[in-house]
Amino acid sequence: MNAFVNQLFDLTGQRVLVTGASSGLGLHFAKTLVAAGARVAVAARRVDRLRDLVSDLCFEGHDARAYTLDVTSRQSVIECLDAIESDFGGLDVVVNNAGVSDTKRVLEYDDQDWQVIVDTNLKGAWMVAQESARRMVDSGRGGSLINVTSILSSRVGGGVGPYCAAKAGLSHLTRSMALELARHDIRVNSIAPGYIVTEINDAFLSSEAGERLRARVPSRRFCASSDLDGALLLLASKAGRGMTGSEIVVDGGHACAGL
Repeated sequence: MNAFVNQLFDLTGQRVLVTGASSGLGLHFAKTLVAAGARVAVAARRVDRLRDLVSDLCFEGHDARAYTLDVTSRQSVIECLDAIESDFGGLDVVVNNAGVSDTKRVLEYDDQDWQVIVDTNLKGAWMVAQESARRMVDSGRGGSLINVTSILSSRVGGGVGPYCAAKAGLSHLTRSMALELARHDIRVNSIAPGYIVTEINDAFLSSEAGERLRARVPSRRFCASSDLDGALLLLASKAGRGMTGSEIVVDGGHACAGL
């Protein structure tokens, strides 16, 4: 049984792109995927921030390479995918993780704030998925697109209006792309994390305000990055070959908390 399970989730030889891989969830996703046998392309706006990650992964015997990518620029997306195709011969899995947010009252956001957040979280994810899917269709190999959404795609949090709108759009876009791309053997799914403890938000989540937030989570705990591993490997591997248009929520029960 163990051998069968391992084979289901095995990613040996699979070529995977992780966007927004310079820190937080993206960095963790890259480590999880190479541990499962994948060849990983990690991408971010500043490639220098990826060098230590790639160096560590290659030192451990994995195949990992870094690429410059600004998801808000279609030209940058195309150039990044061209470079990956030249190095890896194509992609089998794309993890659309790049994202940004801000915290302001709804009346305080200006047009530039909105544009940056929506362009990165929604338009950027759209362009990466679309350009990747075009290449997957041309190759005839199919593939898996995994969008990282949020529990805020279905619930509401104060002070993050543009982020909520972008993630809700990405969640619905996931289903729309799944519908159209299924005939090409391309699966499109999403992972919706709740509050995940990373180096970016650790100080807040361990503060008094963070403790009040934790009290509203039914499990009374914030998830760790590793809690997302199962969902990620399921959607990336043949274990999830029957899944498309699905969203997996990983949040300790936060999204189903009572009012």
